[in-house]
Amino acid sequence: MIPRYSLPEIAGIWSEKFDQLAAFQNFMVMPLTFLAGVFYSMHSLPPFWQAVSRLNPFFYAIDGFRYGFFGQSDVDPAMSLAIATAAFAALSWITLLLLRGGFKLRH
Repeated sequence: MIPRYSLPEIAGIWSEKFDQLAAFQNFMVMPLTFLAGVFYSMHSLPPFWQAVSRLNPFFYAIDGFRYGFFGQSDVDPAMSLAIATAAFAALSWITLLLLRGGFKLRH
């Protein structure tokens, strides 16, 4: 359900060294997670940053968890589930295409 699960597979296929994999985690996954509203509600942001947060698929996954734990969410829980599932499906599809195509795989 969380789109984050397919990102490590894509990063693992792409990276050649452990440092590249760690850089992907530190500069891509971690900022997306923190900018998704882990420590704040989206309603506390200015309108521009609210619009930016709505483009982040991690926001919908985190908002779904917030609804599950506290019963409160910034957006409709069904929409959160749909967007998080769609992002997961898209990333899984990309991962499968890379693996099927043999990108950076040794035969």
